[in-house]
This record gives sequence, structure tokens and C-alpha cells, in this order.
Amino acid sequence: MRRLVSAALALFGAFLTPALAQQPQRSECLAMANAAPRATPVAFRPAAGTAEVEITYAGHSTYFIDTPGGLRIATDYSGAYQVGRLPDVVTMNRAHSTHYSLFPDKRIPRVLHGWSEDGKPAIVSERISDTFIRNVTTDIRRYFGDDAGTDMIRDGNSIFIFEVAGLCIGHLGHLHHKLDDSHFAQIGRLDIVMVPIDGTYTMSLDGVSDITKRLRASVVLPMHRFATPLDDFMHRIGQQFEIDRRSGRSFRVSRDALPPKPTVIILDGV
Repeated sequence: MRRLVSAALALFGAFLTPALAQQPQRSECLAMANAAPRATPVAFRPAAGTAEVEITYAGHSTYFIDTPGGLRIATDYSGAYQVGRLPDVVTMNRAHSTHYSLFPDKRIPRVLHGWSEDGKPAIVSERISDTFIRNVTTDIRRYFGDDAGTDMIRDGNSIFIFEVAGLCIGHLGHLHHKLDDSHFAQIGRLDIVMVPIDGTYTMSLDGVSDITKRLRASVVLPMHRFATPLDDFMHRIGQQFEIDRRSGRSFRVSRDALPPKPTVIILDGV
């Protein structure tokens, strides 16, 4: 009898596993966005035994994210900004050539585009090693020389979200317009957000400051910085955000060691 039950369970499992694999991945960041507020630590220091993520600013809009499982991710990757070994996963946006490459190094295993060639929104929702990666599409302005006849390319940019070690890390990409309620609902909770602060090529400082305040991530990482006076950005997002300027280009962070007050971290080691 036991043999019959075991065989039946094995057969059931054989059919169940492919079905589960086809189901959409579950976002913990969306679940946490609807959960009760979490307690925050009194000091910004790693807790013993807590999995840490290392984040490195390579330049422009490219950050490297090194996960506890050894995965290396690069955002808005063009190949021009490289730190250490090649990434295992790269995300790209097609605003212009400093945010993507059509010919990335063939040794990079996974290349994720924030746009689609068929006019439909790009859909990214997959687990790679210890990280779940998904996207939320936004529109982008057409670049110089594109004469298709409309001002905006629908769903041409992606906000990428990386869920790893209990952290929700968002990269706003080459954002060109304000986000509506549906965008914020799809983004969910962010603990760390990478924000373009150029004030012209993407969107105005007022616009991106409003988005930053609404997201209210524990850590804000400016990118697409150029010569933007940091004081202008800080003035707009208000006194509820601290500023932490660092001489290095990398820092390590865990879920249990997020700052108790929203903090803008400036990595000046580039």
C-alpha cells in the first residue's frame, strides 16, 4: 500500500512541478508595501549574521549590485562603465547609447532589455540565483534623429526592481515623466532607489523630487548626476532626508541595517 501511495505522490509531483514553474513569480516588495510598517534600527550598522548586498556606483546610470549569493548585476549597462569583473546580469534602457548596448560582451549570461521591439511593453519577471528581477514600464521621449512622428515612445523605459536578501532595490532608469498611482502600485515598497537628478535630460528636479518623496525609500542613490548642484535636489526633497557623503564608490547594506531616517548617499569615489 505504501508503495502505491509513494508512486501516486511521485506521479502527482511530476505533473505539479512544471505547472508551478509556469506560474508568475511572487514579489515580496509588493507584499511588503501592503504590510504593517517595520521597526527601524537606531543605528546604521550591519547586524551580525545578516546577509549584505554591496552596491557600487560605476558612473552615469550604472550601479553594480553584488548579492550574497555571488550574483553581479549592472544597471543601464552600456559597457562604458566597468568596475571589477563582468556582471552576470545586465539591465538596459534605450534612451540613448550610454544606457544600453546592442553588442554587449558575449560572456555576460543574461541581458535584460527595458523595452520591446514589437510595440508591446517589455515584461521582466524572473528569479536569477538569489535575486528576483522585475520591471515597471514608463514612456520615453524620442531621441534626436528618430522621426517616427510622435513625441513619446510608449513603454520605452523600464524601472527595474531587484529583490534580494530581503531588500527591495529600484532603478528608475531614464525617467521622462511623472508617475501615476498605477506606477506606484506596481513598484510597491522600495528600500533603496536609484534616482536620476540631472534635471534636464530626464525630468525636472521638481518632478523627480516629488517621486523621491512619495517613494520614501530608506536609501536614495543619485545617478545621472552631471553638474547638478546636490543642494538643489536636497532642498526640494526636504528636511526629512539626511545626507551621507562618502569618499568611496561602494557600500554594503543589509535589511536590518537600513538607516532609521531616509538618507541620500553620495558616492564620490567614481
